[in-house]
Amino acid sequence: MESTLEVLTTRKSGREPHRHWPDEVKAQIVSESLRPGAMVNEVAERHGLKPNHLSTWRTMARQGKLVLPAPEDALEFAAVIVGPPVAEPAIKKASRPEIIVGSVTI
Repeated sequence: MESTLEVLTTRKSGREPHRHWPDEVKAQIVSESLRPGAMVNEVAERHGLKPNHLSTWRTMARQGKLVLPAPEDALEFAAVIVGPPVAEPAIKKASRPEIIVGSVTI
């Protein structure tokens, strides 16, 4: 008599295996999501995360539980425009007060 044993393996409820992210990687991804114009959904998708997972890390960063790297563009330069010197207004000498009554000036 011949018998066959077949083993099928499946993940429960279609979930992906749990991954552990180093704090440095979390911080880098959060930092990327905080750049002007960045969208949490896009950053999360780019790194294979669910948006709510990234939002949790952002909350951790706001609470000080996740230290973010220094911004790459921390220093900015401003243009300096030097114009011609402005002449200071001339100081008038004090004049004596005049009192005008009708056609008489004192």
